[in-house]
Amino acid sequence: MKNPYLYGYLPLFTILLFSLTFGIYAVSESMNLFQAIGVYAGMREFLSDMELKVFLLILFALCFFMLFSALKLIGETIHELGMLFFSKDQNGETMSVARGGYVILFFGALLSAAGIQSLALLISIFVVTVATYFVYTVYKMSHFMSLTGLIGLIFFEILFWTLFSTVIVYIVIKLYNGVIASLPFV
Repeated sequence: MKNPYLYGYLPLFTILLFSLTFGIYAVSESMNLFQAIGVYAGMREFLSDMELKVFLLILFALCFFMLFSALKLIGETIHELGMLFFSKDQNGETMSVARGGYVILFFGALLSAAGIQSLALLISIFVVTVATYFVYTVYKMSHFMSLTGLIGLIFFEILFWTLFSTVIVYIVIKLYNGVIASLPFV
């Protein structure tokens, strides 16, 4: 099939699958936390065990859905901005050629179901999937770009994601330190 919209639904299913697997892991961890701090018995007075798990799954899956959707939006925006700076393609052929990489992300999301019990495994599957997609996309675009444009695009995207990640980690550490410093028993 040569329909240009063939892979259009895969990003949605990929985000849904990753959100669901991360959400299931978060539900199991939060249930353990609720039992450890003694809140679980009080919650069971209002909700059954299944209702509590379903409500938590909906909440966590929705949060992860928003996170992954935002990352996809930011990633595509930065990628297209890099293409604006470094590509000489006037027709947008490079974007349509690289859409086949959505299959990589979809199968990575399917594979994440195997790592539901381990956060390290879930994160490593996610990172390997995204890295494989990035390499595939760069390979497909290399046929349409000059070597300097390709190197510029790679450095642009790596620089952006490094700075973005660093800022997020810095903010989280500052907030954590602020909360810990404001606690009365510290």
